[in-house]
Amino acid sequence: MEAKHTLSLFVGQRRVALLVVAWMLSMSIPVESKAAWTAATGPVQPKVSGNRLVDARTGRVWTPHGANWPGLEYSCVQGWVATLPPASMSTAASWGMDVARIPLNQDCWLGEDGAPTAGWTMASYRAQVKLWTDAAHAAGMVVILDLHWTAPQGTRAEGGQRPMADEQSAAFWSSVASAYKDDPSVMFELFNEPCSCGQRTLSWDCWKNGGCEMPNGIEGACSNEPPYTVTGMADLVAAVRAAGATQPILLSGLNYANDLSQWLAHKPDDAQLVASWHNYKGQGCSNANCWNNEIASVAAGVPVIMTEFGHEPGDVGYFTVAMVWADSAGIGYLPWAWWDQSNANNTPYALYTGNDYAPTDEGNAYKQHLATLTSGEEEPKEPGNNTEVAQPEEVKKAPSSGCVSAGSASLVGLGFVLALVLFAKLRRRTLSRR
Repeated sequence: MEAKHTLSLFVGQRRVALLVVAWMLSMSIPVESKAAWTAATGPVQPKVSGNRLVDARTGRVWTPHGANWPGLEYSCVQGWVATLPPASMSTAASWGMDVARIPLNQDCWLGEDGAPTAGWTMASYRAQVKLWTDAAHAAGMVVILDLHWTAPQGTRAEGGQRPMADEQSAAFWSSVASAYKDDPSVMFELFNEPCSCGQRTLSWDCWKNGGCEMPNGIEGACSNEPPYTVTGMADLVAAVRAAGATQPILLSGLNYANDLSQWLAHKPDDAQLVASWHNYKGQGCSNANCWNNEIASVAAGVPVIMTEFGHEPGDVGYFTVAMVWADSAGIGYLPWAWWDQSNANNTPYALYTGNDYAPTDEGNAYKQHLATLTSGEEEPKEPGNNTEVAQPEEVKKAPSSGCVSAGSASLVGLGFVLALVLFAKLRRRTLSRR
C-alpha cells in the first residue's frame, strides 16, 4: 500500500514538473501560426501599402475582383427608382467577386438643381446608396463609391458624363466621406472618366489643380456648350480628408481614365491613393505594349485597379487577354457591368441575364476566369519595388520568421533549469520516504 502511494506521489510530482516546463514554453515562445494570417470575417478593409492594397486587419495582399453596379447614377434623374435585385450581391460573390463599384449622381446626393426627380428625395437616394453598400458588405464585398454623373451649379446632372469635376464636387465628396468615414470597407473614386471635350483639352495640370474651363456638355456633345471651371483632384482629395475619412482614394487618369502616362508625376500628396484605369478596345492604351510600358510603370509605384473594361463584340478575346495581363501585373479588375442584359438593350457589356443570373458571354468568360484564381487575398509578401507590406500589430510584435529570439531562448533555458531542480527535489523526498 505504501509502495503504491509512493509511486502515485512520484508520478504526480513528475506531472507537476512537466506542467512547469509546458507553462514556461507557452509563456516564452512566440508562435506565429498560420491562423494569424487566415482571412478575417466580413469584407476586406483595404489599405495602401507600397504599390499594393492589403487588408488592414491581417496584412494580406488583396487583389480586388468585382463588377460595376449601374443604376443609381441615372435612375434618380429619370423618374424611376433603381432597386437592388434579390440576391444580386450574394450571387456575384458566389462567382468569386469581392468588390462592388457603385456609380453615383452628384445632384441626387446633394439635392441640387431639381434632383432627384419624381419618386425620389435626397434622403431616399442616400438611403438607397446605403442599402446597396450594406448588401455588398453582407456578401463579403468591399464597395467603391464612384462619382459618375455631375453638372455645375444651375445644370442638372443628367444625360451622361461631363469632362471633369465642378464647383459642387468638393461638397459632394465632403458629404459622402462624412457619411462613410467610419466604414473601413469603402473606398472613394473621385471622378469616373476625366476627358477633353470639344475644342478644350483637359491637361494633367488642370486634372490635379483645377482652374481651367471645360464645356458644360455631356460626352460627344461639347462643341457649343458654355464653359464651367474645373475642380481638380487635389481639392477633391482634400475634401475627403477634411471630412475625417482615411480610406484609400481612387483617381482615374485622362482620356476616359485610359491614360495614366503622367499620373505619378501629377498625383496629389496623399499616402492612400490608387490609380483607377479603364481599358476598352480602341482606347489609346489598349494593347500589351502600352500596358507593359505605361500601366506597369504606374503599378510599380501605387496600386492600380482596372475599374472598367468589357467583352468587346468585335474582339471577344480582348476581355480575357486583359485579365490575364492584369493578373501578371498584380492588378485587380471590375468589368462593366453587373446588370440584366435583357433590361439593358442587350448590350454585350453585361455579365448576366434573367432573374436567375444566367451568365452571358461576358459573364461566362469572367466566371470561368475567376474560378482559375485563388482567393483574392495573398500571403503577406514584399511587393516588387521594395515597399513594406503592413502586418497586423499583434504579429509585428513577434519575430516574423516564427523562430525563438535570444530573449525567448533564455527564458526557455531558465524554465528547463527550474523544472529540473524541482524534479530533483521532489524525487529526493520520494526516495527518503521508502
